[in-house]
Amino acid sequence: MFDKLIERLKNESIPYKENIRLRDYTTFQIGGNCPLAVSPETAAQMQTVTTWLLENDCPYFVLGKGSNILASDNGYDGVLILTQSLRTIEKNENTVRCGAGVSLSKLCAFAASHALSGLEFAWGIPGSVGGAVYMNAGAYGGEIVDVIKSATFLEEDGTIRTLPAEELDLTYRHSCFTGTKRIILEAEFSLHPDEKEAISARMDDYIGRRTSKQPLDKPSAGSTFKRPKGGYASALIEQCGLKGFTIGGAQVSEKHSGFLINCGDATAADMEALIHHVQRVVKEQTGFSLECEVIHLGF
Repeated sequence: MFDKLIERLKNESIPYKENIRLRDYTTFQIGGNCPLAVSPETAAQMQTVTTWLLENDCPYFVLGKGSNILASDNGYDGVLILTQSLRTIEKNENTVRCGAGVSLSKLCAFAASHALSGLEFAWGIPGSVGGAVYMNAGAYGGEIVDVIKSATFLEEDGTIRTLPAEELDLTYRHSCFTGTKRIILEAEFSLHPDEKEAISARMDDYIGRRTSKQPLDKPSAGSTFKRPKGGYASALIEQCGLKGFTIGGAQVSEKHSGFLINCGDATAADMEALIHHVQRVVKEQTGFSLECEVIHLGF
């Protein structure tokens, strides 16, 4: 099915892999196979790949570090576009510009090493810059919207555009990229100078909180549900007696009820059944509707 694309990739020297396991590309460590994964290294290569896919009406999915993805047991019958090779990072006074494939941890460490503050809240979030912008990632009172200056992306028609922060429609776990075929290429962050020791202290505090309260030793996609208005997902789940509830290899974490974890052999079917069970029980017992934050791939 992808012979012509693979030939094009070879001619353009664009890295790719055939027959990959989605479980190896998601933090849930769940998912079947995908016939082709492509890793464009530049914006031009990204244009080449997406143009071909659009012209040939071929399905594709863009993936960063896979930290908010539940992939189907049946896999994904399309092309996986990996942003991991878009990893340039540079500083210009108080602005840091980096590729979408840069991990949030690397971005935070880079900023801290240059005595620039503002990203401490993101230290320990296991995602990429592209995914963080896509979801307006946040923690401990901070969000991407607080620090982003602009984002450059590949529009659905193949053109490259840059939008300032105020035009990115960044709200709670949402952006102008949500639900679209736009591909984030890079982002700029506006930070402010501070003492390195003070920045490190805040980062240590946040990672300490994560380690003590979150099940970081188990595969998960972070917080599974969005925060409902007037409540907290983890508190509602615990209130309903669901902490530790298990279906197959999927479990509501005993350490943090907002995390659904893979105990080692969970299938996507297990996790999906657990998500629906939690939503149903919480709705029946509290009246709150929990919206799943995790993006589904191949369902």
